[in-house]
Parts: sequence; structure tokens; C-alpha cells
Amino acid sequence: MKKRYLIGFFISALLGIVSCEDALDTAPDGDIVTSEQKEDIVSKDPSKAKASVNAVFSQFSQYMPNEDALNASRHNDFGYPSVMLFTDHNGYDVVSDNNGYNWNGNNLEFTDRDYDSNESQILWNDMYSIIRATNNVAAAIPEDTEDPTSKFYLAQGLATRAFSYWVLAQLYQFTYVGNQDAPCVPIITEENANAAAIDGIPRSSVKEVYDLILADVNLAIQLLKDAEQEGVMRDDKRYVNLAVAYGIRARVNLTMQNWTEAASDATSAIEASQATPASIEDVSKPAFWTVNESNWMWGIIVSETDAVVTSGIVNWISHMGSLNWGYANYSKGRQINKSLFASISESDVRKGWWIDADLQSDNLNDAEQEFMEGTYREYTQVKFAPYNNVLQTTTNANDIPLMRIEEMYLIKAEAEGMSGGDGVSTLESFVQTYRDPDYVYSAADFQEEVFRHRRIELWGEGLNWFDIMRLETGVDRRGAGFPNATMVFDIPANDPLLLWRIPEAEIQANPGLAEGDNNPAAPTPEPVTDF
Repeated sequence: MKKRYLIGFFISALLGIVSCEDALDTAPDGDIVTSEQKEDIVSKDPSKAKASVNAVFSQFSQYMPNEDALNASRHNDFGYPSVMLFTDHNGYDVVSDNNGYNWNGNNLEFTDRDYDSNESQILWNDMYSIIRATNNVAAAIPEDTEDPTSKFYLAQGLATRAFSYWVLAQLYQFTYVGNQDAPCVPIITEENANAAAIDGIPRSSVKEVYDLILADVNLAIQLLKDAEQEGVMRDDKRYVNLAVAYGIRARVNLTMQNWTEAASDATSAIEASQATPASIEDVSKPAFWTVNESNWMWGIIVSETDAVVTSGIVNWISHMGSLNWGYANYSKGRQINKSLFASISESDVRKGWWIDADLQSDNLNDAEQEFMEGTYREYTQVKFAPYNNVLQTTTNANDIPLMRIEEMYLIKAEAEGMSGGDGVSTLESFVQTYRDPDYVYSAADFQEEVFRHRRIELWGEGLNWFDIMRLETGVDRRGAGFPNATMVFDIPANDPLLLWRIPEAEIQANPGLAEGDNNPAAPTPEPVTDF
């Protein structure tokens, strides 16, 4: 049952791309519709293209989208935020207790790397479901469209596809530099869907995947420039605007060690964005719960009526939050690596994003402080506010950050420093202005210092794993404060265990893949002595 369904899912995903394209390519009388006629259809009825675009972003947040595929109801199955939690719990900065209420236990112990694990299937399906939706958009609108609204819509599909393949590339293969020829993931676009549905499709190389990523985001940037010059703007922050597209390319160039380009793109993102970094006052209390905050560039917008919310507990903030009602109340919540916490200056407002060894935080009011003392252990996060700032709310409708402007300043600093520029000044200016007025750069290793600030600033936002992979740090949990001795690992960089394996169901369903094409199986890591 499970395998039959997954084979059908794979084929239907491919055929969904084809059918969308066919719907616009074929006239009622059976004749083929030209690119010009297709553009005319879209321009006369923009709602058709907008519906396809909205379908892309609806894929980011779903209630148990893999329930049938897994033949199980999994409370860690809710779209891209599941992927964020999976990767954060693979690392060493998001600490949690592996107990009966923690749905990320498999990620903590790396049994998610089994190619028949639930997490393996969830991650693969979620990412390729987004890609399927982006392909539908790309199939519906010709690249040479002259209509500004169509340009905006096409850019949504292309930019989001670039983002999705960037995520996949760093989960199924090691970092770009030195691994360009290594097998990555299958590339499925609107152009090869027919052949893929019939013959299957093999893994493309890392370079081929990044070539597609850059081609997509480069075109998206040009389309968004044109669209915005004609006055076509996004309705809200679920959509990609020019600044977000620059931000995506900045991330890609950072991963590829294209330092000059990464610095330029981060600068362009800052200049094109209306977002401004959160002030010290803004983040001196729990925050980061709504796209309406000034520092959010891009996010998943969650509504109170969404199934993930009405479920009560099958949502991101249920697992990650501390001040709302949810799984975290019973799983003991999520903590910061205590060594990283110790590195934060007392004058840095971010110190209060977690309670200290005495369960105190300067960022909490009396009611919040009392609640934390009675519910959680040391170093638990209070970075993320409850929905509408209502303590112990049962309405878990928090929006979820996909990109904040602060990240662009940190990319700019790192890339400038790595390309011979004055990254230190950029880093000092950002930290002194927005987080710690007493900060003075004094680190021995510049890139390591920027990474430390990224670990603090972007904690819990699903980005840390990508840094672990591109910087080749390995996963050393010693001294981090993991409560389970069995979860304390020291996994070296480039260990095969760090790579996800293509799900068994995909290997069986895809004629272009064989067992030997998968990433190698690696034994579950052995715990090491903590310190």
C-alpha cells in the first residue's frame, strides 16, 4: 500500500507538471497554442496564473501532507517548517531532550538518515511538492512575456524553485566547492517532465543543480526589476520581491564561495528592501512571530483557520515555542547550545533570547518569567513570542520566517571579509547598532566570528545546517548541554552520515535511479564522552 501510493505520487507529480502545461498549450479545438497566445490567455485572466503562484506558497505550510504516503499520522509533518526543524535538530545549537513528546528524536540521533524513515520521505516529498508547483508556474508563462504581471508571477516560480533546489543540494551532497561533479538530486523542470514521467530521471551533478539555481534566480531578478518598474508589487511577504530574490542569490553565492558576488547581492537586497533590522528595543522582548515585523523580508503566512493551527499541536511553534501551548510544554522545549550562550556578551540584547542557568531572562515580564520558571529548564528559548503575544495561547498561528534583513548584513560582512574587504567594519556596525552597543571585534578568525553571530542571530530559523555543511564544521555536541548522553556525538565534516539518503520509495519508483545511485548508508553515530 505504502509503496504503491508513493509510486503514484511520483508519477502524478510529474504528470501534474505536464497537465498544467498541456492545459495552456492546447486550444479547445485541439490546436497547439503559441507562446504569444499563451501570454494573451494569462494577461486576459491573471487569476489563472495567480492561482498557480498561490499554490506554490500554500505548499510551504500543509497539515500532514504525507499522511497517506506514510500510512501514518505524524505530528512533525507540516510542510517546509518540518524541514527547518529536521535540520536544526541535526546540528549542535538547537538542544532538546529526546523524550516521548519530542517529535524530533530521530533527527537528534540521525536515524532519519535511514532511507525508509518517515523523515526521509517527508523531507523529499515536501521539497519536490514545492518544486512541482513552481514548475506549473513556469509551464504557464513564457520566459519572453512582455506583460509586467506575468513577469512577476513567473519570477515567483523561478525564485522559489531556485530556493528549493538550493535547500536540496545541501542536504543530499556536500558543499559546492570541491564537490561540483558529485551526484546531487534529480532535476525536474517543466521542460523534462514528460521524459521523467516515462523513463525516470537520474541524479544531476552538484554543478548542474547550481547552474539551474543560478539560471532561475538570475532570470527572476530581471523579471522582478521589470515588473516593479511597471508598478507590479507583491501583496504581502509570502511572495518574493526583488530584495528577496537578491537575498536568495546572496545565499547561493555564499555557499559557492563567490565572495564578491555574495557581498554585492546582500548589498542589493538591503538597498532594494523596505525591511530594516529590528532595533535593540524591538528584540528586548519575545518577538519573531509575524511577517509584519519590520525586519522580515519573506515568510510563511499562517492564518488562524489553517488546519495546522486548528489542529492545535501539529505546527512549527507547537514544537519550537516556549510561551504558547503545545508540544514544547511537555517535551521540555528547545534550548541553545550552552557554550554558545556563554559566548554572548552580557551587554548583547540577544542574551535574553534564552533563560540562563538560573532560569532568568531580562527580556521577560513577570508573568512570562514565572511561567518559564515553572515549566522549563535552563537555556530554553524565549526568542519566539506566542501568537499575538498572548502567554500560553492555544492559537498557534505564528508566521514563520524564511528570510530576515539581518541575515543580509551578516552575509555582506562575511563575504566582504573573505574577499579582502572591510568585513570587520560591516560586522561591528551591525552588531553595535542593533544588538550590542559595547561590541568590539577581537576574534582571531573572522569567518568563525561571523558564524558565531549567525548561530546566535538566526538560531531556530532553519538555516544553521546549511552553515554547518558549507563551513565543514562537522557536528560536535560536546559541551552543548544535550540532556541525553546518547545524543552527544562528534561527527567529523564530510562524514557520509551528514548526507540524507534518497527515500527507498523514490528509488523503487524512479527508473532512472538504482540502489547503487543513493548516498551510502552510514551507521548510527556512537555517543562520545561529554564535557
